[in-house]
Amino acid sequence: MKKKQKRIIMITSSIILGIVALTAISAYLFLHSPQFGQLPKGERLQRILHSPNYRNGQFHNLQPTEMMTSRNNNNRLQALWHFVADKKPNNLVPDAPIPAVKCDLRDISRNDDFIVWFGHSSYMLQLSGVRFLIDPVFYKASPVSFVNKPFPGTDIYKPSDLPERIDYLIISHDHWDHLDYNTVTELRDRIGKVICPLGVGQHFEYWGFDPSKLVELDWNESSLLQQGFNANCLPARHFSGRGLTANQTLWASFLIETPSLTVFIGGDSGYGPHFKEIGNKFQDIDLAILENGQYNEDWRYIHTMPRELGKEAQELGADTIITVHHSKYALARHPWNEPLLNELEAADQYRLNLIVLGIGKVTAINPRK
Repeated sequence: MKKKQKRIIMITSSIILGIVALTAISAYLFLHSPQFGQLPKGERLQRILHSPNYRNGQFHNLQPTEMMTSRNNNNRLQALWHFVADKKPNNLVPDAPIPAVKCDLRDISRNDDFIVWFGHSSYMLQLSGVRFLIDPVFYKASPVSFVNKPFPGTDIYKPSDLPERIDYLIISHDHWDHLDYNTVTELRDRIGKVICPLGVGQHFEYWGFDPSKLVELDWNESSLLQQGFNANCLPARHFSGRGLTANQTLWASFLIETPSLTVFIGGDSGYGPHFKEIGNKFQDIDLAILENGQYNEDWRYIHTMPRELGKEAQELGADTIITVHHSKYALARHPWNEPLLNELEAADQYRLNLIVLGIGKVTAINPRK
């Protein structure tokens, strides 16, 4: 009887060890799948090590910034657990499909200045005949498809619906809801150049992009894209990372100067003095596209809170604002439509010219008078 019990224990132990080993191998293979990208190395890493924004093994914000506050105590995994486990408000997701339109973008004229918003932080700008695609996510906003699912009605565009030629792809940082592996690799042969913060180019090079097509910038660096078009990489207050290691690539905002308009692309950013500094340095911003949504008091330093939206726009000195980072995913616990009310309130309080976008609609942007 004792021999039989020992045999059962041995078999059970072997099964458990096998399951643990299989789980460990599966996790390793998953975390090393191409979609996670690659950490900077070689000449790119050497450039990072000499960046004034990189210290003690990682990139830093301009001012001390707690990633998570309150009960989450700066712990990303704990914050994720609370997000999954805590009770969800009833209006986190809309009851009915979001109104959206699907336009024929493949044969669109280059004569007008316009914006097409695809929900969240994905949009296409056409300025003086040149096309910019910003933070496109048409497949997955997370490593797995069952997390961060798009709201009904919002997932209507795919890369095949875009124009045959995208002159410039702009990536603000490498988080999953701003950089989608499947989207950018499907578009690879149709993109002229990629404009991204320092370190993010490693992902693109790993994914088969020609290094000569990567415009990789540190904060306060600029690049002449072509005659009359200039890209300025500017600070943001956020963080980065696609896997278990954070802040090995930079996050940024961008200012795009064109013959017709100067456009500030805010990316993801908490409020900070950099907004006023950017406004003082660039005093002719026609349009500011700002983050509005996915905010929470527990991460109030790395995302824009509603009370700060109008102040950011005012300090930038922008003639007109558009808000994004909402209406497609529930990445925070506020009601899904609250950002739509925030932008109206901010525009009224600070007397801002606000353009309210509809998903998929081609919306004209009036050039500088």
